[in-house]
Amino acid sequence: MTIITNSEAETIQEGYKLGRSLSKGAVVALYGDLGAGKTAFTRGVAAGLGIDASVSSPTFTIVNEYPGKIPLFHFDMYRLNNESELFDIGWDDYLERGGVCIVEWSENVPGAFPPDTIVVHLKYIDENTRQIEIDAPGM
Repeated sequence: MTIITNSEAETIQEGYKLGRSLSKGAVVALYGDLGAGKTAFTRGVAAGLGIDASVSSPTFTIVNEYPGKIPLFHFDMYRLNNESELFDIGWDDYLERGGVCIVEWSENVPGAFPPDTIVVHLKYIDENTRQIEIDAPGM
């Protein structure tokens, strides 16, 4: 599915729609250059999960945890070189905790994702416009 958004609010809304459809154990891999809207999209996913929190990029902490009925584990792989570094910080444990894992800079950890991972490509078109492609197996 390909979606064009014309504002940050619309990008958040598309994340919200996806978040409402997610269940425990879902993994969402985000791909896109700097400024493509990955964190804005994640804000929407969090809201769709019913999480009322200020969602920010975990670039320096690697993962931010947001509690909720279904918790959200928000990863940023920008500073990692490969998936073995992700496994070193407990990726397997996060997958088993019954939350939703959403991963920015997924291209840095290509071998870490389960087969049913939802893949989202965000592309910067111009200052306001983003193209979002969602591949959600089984949805």
